[in-house]
Amino acid sequence: MQFGIFSVSDVTTDPTNLTTPTEHERIKAIIAIAKKAEEVGLDVFALGEHHNPPFVSSSPTTMLAYIAAQTEKIILSTSTTLITTNDPVRIAEDYAMLQHVSDGRMDVMMGRGNTGPVYPWFGQDIRQGIPLAIENYALLHRLWREEYVDWEGKFRTPLHGFQSTPRPLDGVPPFVWHGSIRSPEIAEQAAYYGDGFFANNIFWPKEHYMQLIGYYRQRFEHYGHGSADQAIVGLGGQAYMAKNSQDAVNEFRPYFNEAPVYGHGPSLEDFTEQTPLTVGSPQQVIDRYASMREHFGDYQRQLFLMDHAGLPLKTVLEQLDLLGEEVVPVLRKEFAVNRPATVPDGPTHASLVAAALAREGSEGLSASAPSERESERV
Repeated sequence: MQFGIFSVSDVTTDPTNLTTPTEHERIKAIIAIAKKAEEVGLDVFALGEHHNPPFVSSSPTTMLAYIAAQTEKIILSTSTTLITTNDPVRIAEDYAMLQHVSDGRMDVMMGRGNTGPVYPWFGQDIRQGIPLAIENYALLHRLWREEYVDWEGKFRTPLHGFQSTPRPLDGVPPFVWHGSIRSPEIAEQAAYYGDGFFANNIFWPKEHYMQLIGYYRQRFEHYGHGSADQAIVGLGGQAYMAKNSQDAVNEFRPYFNEAPVYGHGPSLEDFTEQTPLTVGSPQQVIDRYASMREHFGDYQRQLFLMDHAGLPLKTVLEQLDLLGEEVVPVLRKEFAVNRPATVPDGPTHASLVAAALAREGSEGLSASAPSERESERV
């Protein structure tokens, strides 16, 4: 089980003192947060892609490559990479490069994002969002697996004998998650390829995501990638903690009320009741998230949103201390209890390389093994 954090990179005024970080300050803060995540023992740091204010992470590969040079163990990912408005050739090359410079400490989450205007900015039509996601990923999947690619589709110019460079590290493409909060077509896409499915369940009630994840698991098994409980699932989450739960509520309420994503909407109490946002003591966070597999089954990755809504860097770093020192160690133990041996661990580059070698060995044995009739002659 992998635990980590993801950042949406919002530049938001702190409602308690009306100070707003500059873009430069926010970028540097995100780097400090990623380094802190590794320091406190988290497994994953993920960064979103946005091309509009108040968000600042327009080039996640640049920032993740810099973070890779500043860290040693943590897996670097995205949350998400825009498969609809980025050219798949550019994605193939950028993320293969990140794979090399990080020595494999990376994976990538594909998604359509949550900003409609981004489509015309990059010459696309939002009404084609799902077809773009399907076609672009079909090309990307091939670019990472085939030496030379001939391609003709609807949304980009054809390719003839094209080779993306650099080639994936150790001949193994980065692991891909497909992120969605509402679209069964994306769950179907993840299942078809045997990729991971990330449900960023931070906005809606669990019943919606139970249905979406259940569908993905069913289709994963249908396509022959393994049993439903072997499908690779990730979940989003949010928390704000203090030793005393009422202190947590009092401290976080002004940030919640003004948050760019859900501010001026439901009350904090209503939102925490209906979504995984947990504001309280570390034990309350443990209890809430330890129960997730009752709803979604055993899964592989849990990411928390911690650095948003104008929270100052000092506060975020303190939250990461609580998450890494008091919450995650207990959750690791809780999730290990009665976890079936058949349920896979979270993906890593090493596990993907091992799986590829095992497949090659199995195929080699099959090719070299005598047929039943030949065995009888022997």
